[in-house]
Amino acid sequence: MAASSATKYLHRARDLNDAFRRSFSAGRVVLTAGIAAVPEPCRTALLAAVRGFECFDADNDPHGEHDFGEVQVGKARCLWKIDAYDRALTVASPDPTDSAVTVRVLTVMLAEEY
Repeated sequence: MAASSATKYLHRARDLNDAFRRSFSAGRVVLTAGIAAVPEPCRTALLAAVRGFECFDADNDPHGEHDFGEVQVGKARCLWKIDAYDRALTVASPDPTDSAVTVRVLTVMLAEEY
């Protein structure tokens, strides 16, 4: 893949991940048992923090895809991760920039569940 094509691919994947994370639409959101057990007001605040996350840096986003982050609300610390699967949700998507062949899955978990 040529450098400009690789850059366009990366930007498209990042933009799709950002749009999904901010809206929780056009994909699936999975909450682990630990997140589901958090009291509803805290869980709501954690999910709002995931949606609003913008603190990407070389440590948490080394590939520039905006597919991982960590947020904290009070004492509750959670990690979130976006994965791009094929439409059957069995293997990685053959092209994460093509919505026709991709389902994005956002998993939100308590840090201690990792």
